[in-house]
Amino acid sequence: MLVSDLRKEFYDVIKGKRVLVVVHCDVDAICASKILQSLFRADHILYTVIPIQTRSDLVSAYEQHRDQMHHVLLINCGGCLDLVDVLSPPEDAIIYVADNHRPLDVCNIYSGDQVRVLSQLGEDEEVPAFEDVFREEESSGEDEGSDDEEGSKRRRFDEEALERRRARRQWHQQRHKIIFDYTQFSYFGSSTAVLMFDLAWKLSKDSNELLWWGIVGVTEGQVNERAESERSVLTTGTLQGHVSRLNHQAQDTHPLDSLRITFQKELKLALYRHWSLVESMRHSIYTSTTLKLWTLRGEKRLQELLAEMGLPLVQCRQLYSGMDVSLRQALHSLLEEKAEKYGLPDLLYPSFVAGRGFRGGMGAGDYVFAALALMESPHKDVTPTAASLEVADCLSVGREDVLERGIEASKRQLSAVYRQVQTFLDMNQVISAGPFLYATVLQGAPDAWFFSAPHCLTVLAQFTLRAHVSISRGRKSASLPLVLTTPDVRSEQPDFCLVCGIPPTSEDSRRNFFGKAFEQAAEKTGSRAQLEFFDTNIIRLSVEDRSKFFDALISLLS
Repeated sequence: MLVSDLRKEFYDVIKGKRVLVVVHCDVDAICASKILQSLFRADHILYTVIPIQTRSDLVSAYEQHRDQMHHVLLINCGGCLDLVDVLSPPEDAIIYVADNHRPLDVCNIYSGDQVRVLSQLGEDEEVPAFEDVFREEESSGEDEGSDDEEGSKRRRFDEEALERRRARRQWHQQRHKIIFDYTQFSYFGSSTAVLMFDLAWKLSKDSNELLWWGIVGVTEGQVNERAESERSVLTTGTLQGHVSRLNHQAQDTHPLDSLRITFQKELKLALYRHWSLVESMRHSIYTSTTLKLWTLRGEKRLQELLAEMGLPLVQCRQLYSGMDVSLRQALHSLLEEKAEKYGLPDLLYPSFVAGRGFRGGMGAGDYVFAALALMESPHKDVTPTAASLEVADCLSVGREDVLERGIEASKRQLSAVYRQVQTFLDMNQVISAGPFLYATVLQGAPDAWFFSAPHCLTVLAQFTLRAHVSISRGRKSASLPLVLTTPDVRSEQPDFCLVCGIPPTSEDSRRNFFGKAFEQAAEKTGSRAQLEFFDTNIIRLSVEDRSKFFDALISLLS
């Protein structure tokens, strides 16, 4: 069932209860859980937090605690599964779902009191009507006749019974089509962190720190290009109102070390405050693929851009913090002035910056990049649970040491992605398979450890596709999606690889059809595929079955 009043139907119900909070390993989910934990501590609500990565983790986490806790909250996980079927909860258990993955399973939406969906549905989410997907099955006795003269029971095949069977068959066929149309594309809804901040605001327990977590949560969707542009603009406007409300007092009335948030235009450059301007532009997907910075011609074009802006190359090659103060202050306006000429009209976007004490401002995007890098730590001895705890520390105000560590890890991650993209293009390893483009990270590649994690693999796929389209002479490449595979070196199963699919660059919509396509291809060929991730466009696949799997995928998408 859908929850319309978050305060009355969710928060007031769990007061005085012990709650199991299962959190997916993504930045938005961790920000949402930190907001909730702040509320729980204020109201003395007992809770247990468990970070998870896959569907198996969700089942094992619930099995471990099902007898002790009857109130369960799933954050950014489980919404797309039939939870009653997957978890088999006892009748007195209540499962709350706050998930930004779409489409939500219709069984959760139309469930009784046992599954309660907290996420708000958008106007573009065409959920099937109840009567189109659910009906009471007629008992078999209605199609059976009475005893004949010999006392034997015979089935009556009269016109009425045949008509009922025909209608039932047509209804099931129509239901199958409706469910397929509803679930064929995967995409993302509104930020869960913003949803939880809205709850804190309605409870009059909001603060700058909670607002910042909501901002970082929604910024993840912008950085990873998950959120629809219209929804992002509306959400940013709402958050801007909260920023004005909570930061309206004069600066001298705040304690020196208090958190201050400001709304301003931000550059679509990765970690430029912590890198040199040249390196940041080279490792950012938008500027690198537009200017083709991996080529000699692209490098000259970058130098031409910097020269037109009046920025000395020496200044642009040193750390941003070491640049001349006047150049730093004018950087946004200079880039905005020349962006259109160099094909970079979307170089600036509305965002937020946090400052504390005498420290320089830190953009919400900086927190996102740092948190994502810590989430997929390159160190083999770091467990997913330990990584999630480190991300939670990174997002806490006052833990600049962890944040700096995450920023340095993100630089290494982005550098690995750039090197691999350059390898793909230099070796012509992006191949057309007909209905889609295909590329693979070779076994034994030096940076394979980075790419055997969902987020970094997705970034590599996005960078590779845009770079290939930017240098391709054929117009068709812009309308082709990309499927990328990499050895799953992080897994204990060496004979498996990760497969990631992303939509074509010509698509304005963020909807991805590969989740359903992967599922059908695996089922059709009997491939050993593990559909474990909540981001359904990423799967684990047996290396032995890869050939027949891709043959089936080509057949499906042709």
